[in-house]
Amino acid sequence: MPGRQSKIQFETKTIEHCLRHCSNPDIGDLLKVAVVAAKQAGTVLLERYEKPHQIRHKGAIDIVTEADLASEELILDVLHHNMPGTKILSEESFSSYNTIQDEPVWIIDPLDGTTNFAHNFPWFSVSIAFHDKGKSQAGVIYCPIQNELFCATLDGGAWLNDQPIKVSKIDSLQKALVATGFPYDVQERPDSIVAMLKAVLTHSQGVRRPGAATLDLAYLACGRLDAFWEVGLKPWDTAAGYLLVEEAGGTLSSFSGTPFSPFIPELLASNSLLHGDLITLLHEFSAVAT
Repeated sequence: MPGRQSKIQFETKTIEHCLRHCSNPDIGDLLKVAVVAAKQAGTVLLERYEKPHQIRHKGAIDIVTEADLASEELILDVLHHNMPGTKILSEESFSSYNTIQDEPVWIIDPLDGTTNFAHNFPWFSVSIAFHDKGKSQAGVIYCPIQNELFCATLDGGAWLNDQPIKVSKIDSLQKALVATGFPYDVQERPDSIVAMLKAVLTHSQGVRRPGAATLDLAYLACGRLDAFWEVGLKPWDTAAGYLLVEEAGGTLSSFSGTPFSPFIPELLASNSLLHGDLITLLHEFSAVAT
């Protein structure tokens, strides 16, 4: 379809430098498709922002809106048209991932920060990653309210609106701004969540809980945050963001320091300089075998 191809060519102007640093043309092509899908989905979300929503509860405090579904439908349409046959892992419609960890797969969160979105709190994003051979190869996080496009390719660096980004150089927790999130089952296990918060809060300059893990990781990658931790995460929460952090010079692991994967439910991410201190504070809360 000529119109769709023209759209892809137009969107690549916003990631020229990122593409130039991508050593694998095939991965570059994947990134182009992901950028188009993310930005078009962001437009869908903006059209529905600050309007009445159709809200359905997936759990006590876990919700989905018509905007999540519309964003996902658009993303899937773009991906299927440009990359037919590739498997999909998406929060709303294709959420089973027990057998696809090493296969080529698109990992999608069509609206991260749904609760924020439903309350007109302007902190939400679209996240798309291409994952293969146990690693994210390309990742895009688009924040439509701020019109900020974060992207990365494996061994190609991390970028914000086509400018290179790096993690911060803060080397003391007392000077660090750290982010966290609370799992959807927080009401069933508040003691451990509060204990983790207390452990970090009492040793850092400040802790933020904005409510969208994808953006917490993107902000860590560009130095606005110095570290991030959370439990109960899913692959669509981290597949694009963890690649951004790694390519920006950061470190990711479980709370106990074992290697991170989007398919494990806990994440400790930092600018690398703070990682050892944070493991000391959080290792007792780890559910990942060492």
